[in-house]
This record gives sequence, structure tokens and C-alpha cells, in this order.
Amino acid sequence: MVSVSGYLIGSQQAGKAPLPPKAELQWWYQYYFATERGRDGYDKYRKDFAKLIWQLASPKWDFDDATFERSATAFDNPDHVAIVIHNYRWRLALAEGEPKYDDLEKRLAVAPIIAVPTITLEGDANGAPHPEPSAYAKMFSGKYSHRTIKGGIGHNLPQEAPQAFAEAVVDVAEI
Repeated sequence: MVSVSGYLIGSQQAGKAPLPPKAELQWWYQYYFATERGRDGYDKYRKDFAKLIWQLASPKWDFDDATFERSATAFDNPDHVAIVIHNYRWRLALAEGEPKYDDLEKRLAVAPIIAVPTITLEGDANGAPHPEPSAYAKMFSGKYSHRTIKGGIGHNLPQEAPQAFAEAVVDVAEI
């Protein structure tokens, strides 16, 4: 497995624990999405919103309009807003998950150890909330390696550093 930003199993239980104010500030949009105003705002301004998040999460990435627009076409999917809003509301336990996946959610909620060979990647300029690699290294029991990708790489590592990402995908079979 190759994982950008570490151990990424979501948990409603973990989401209940308050963070220090500075960390909570980084999640402002999560709380905005908890409201109907936030849902309507995201629906109306989804490209502007996404561009702002790209800039905040990858502050040193000087992407051009053409690069953004190639990704932004996905925002035109008729289900996009509903899926995004539901995901963030679910994180805050404001929305139910799909009942047929309840057993799987229970298994994931205990933060299981991942046994497959794994390389985690982090950009050296990730502006999105993320833990330090040492905080999640113990969550991998198989062969494991972490790589910090240097050069002002932010949260969108596969797009900002495609060579490093591709190398990790190839290399994970060898660790």
C-alpha cells in the first residue's frame, strides 16, 4: 500500500475528541459543511472553494489554471456535493453511514493495524492537518517505510510530485 499523509482510517469516535484551537481552525470547512448554509455555499462556489483548499493545503504549489481545471471537471458530477457534504457530516456524527457497512465500520473504528507492506508519503510543505509520521508508524506491522518528499510539496502529493509517488508505488513491492 502507498498512503499519502499516513494512516487514514476515519473514525467518528476519534472525531469526538477536541483538538487545540489552532488545530481546530484548520478544520473550519468541516464545521461550515455541517450547516445547510455550508452545503449551499459549497454547491454554489465549489470551484472557488476547491481552489482555496488547494492553496491552503499546498501553499508552495504554483499550479496553473489549466491544471486546476483538469481536476475541477470532477466537481461537475451531479453527486459530488452530496458525497462531500455527507462525508464531512459523517465525520462529525451528524449523518449516518450506509447500514450495510456497519460491521465494516465497527472493524475500522478500532483503528486496526495494517499488515501489508506500506510506504507512507508526506510533502514537506503540507498545509493540511496531518499528524507527524512518528505518530502513526506503529499502525503498520508489515514491512514499512516513510518518505518525506522535499521541494515545497503540499497535500496533493500525487499531482505535485508524480515521480516520487510513482516510485513509491513501484518500490512498495520491494520493501
